[in-house]
Amino acid sequence: MPRSKRDQKVSLTKTVKKGLPFRKQLADEIKSCTENYSCIFTFTVQNMRNEKLKDLRKEWRHSRFFFGKNKVMAHGLGKNPSIEVQKNIHKLAKQLKGQCGLLFTNKPKDEVIEWFKSYGEPGFARSGDVAQVKVNLEAGPCALFQSSMEPVLRKLGLPVKLDRGAITLIKDYTVCKKGDILTPEQARILKFLDIQMAEFKIHLGCVWTNNGSFEIINGGKMVLGKHDGETEMETEEIDMDEEST
Repeated sequence: MPRSKRDQKVSLTKTVKKGLPFRKQLADEIKSCTENYSCIFTFTVQNMRNEKLKDLRKEWRHSRFFFGKNKVMAHGLGKNPSIEVQKNIHKLAKQLKGQCGLLFTNKPKDEVIEWFKSYGEPGFARSGDVAQVKVNLEAGPCALFQSSMEPVLRKLGLPVKLDRGAITLIKDYTVCKKGDILTPEQARILKFLDIQMAEFKIHLGCVWTNNGSFEIINGGKMVLGKHDGETEMETEEIDMDEEST
């Protein structure tokens, strides 16, 4: 029987590169924002979580967050005094290193610094994170788990059995110790137990203001977690092409 012309294999791995037009658009948007906002901060994200970032963007809808390739963002600011778009803004461009972003805002500088210093949202730890506390489970019935979870819990290494339809720990079990590097199994058990050991937090690195001043915040210390930047963030300014302008 002849093969149908409609029977064709289509690769699902093909993606369309955003290319030079997209990078130019991002650089132009950043350049435009330097004229509309009084302060620009560089920042890093600790324990990136998409939902937490969305909530933060809603709360700071009066400002703009940019994530992208550092070279593209630096190009929008101006990488040296001869091409910088605002006075001394090239100093900020030089600080774009590693997984970081830009925050444009009209909020007073000190107010922004204080707000993010106290801001933090708890979240569940992931594989590779460091355990903050020791977690022990005592032998006996465990009401936190449903009976249907017994096969999953056993696969995760928990010494459990079904006793009259209830999940029961056969013996005491240590899920993790303080300072442990969490395995995927440990991280999943902690989530089942509703124990949150991670914190979504924004660390400000430096700030430029439209009067031409530039300041390193907290000695320029930027904290990065293991998973920072590994999750694709659903914002219009991210997922830059690997090529540079």
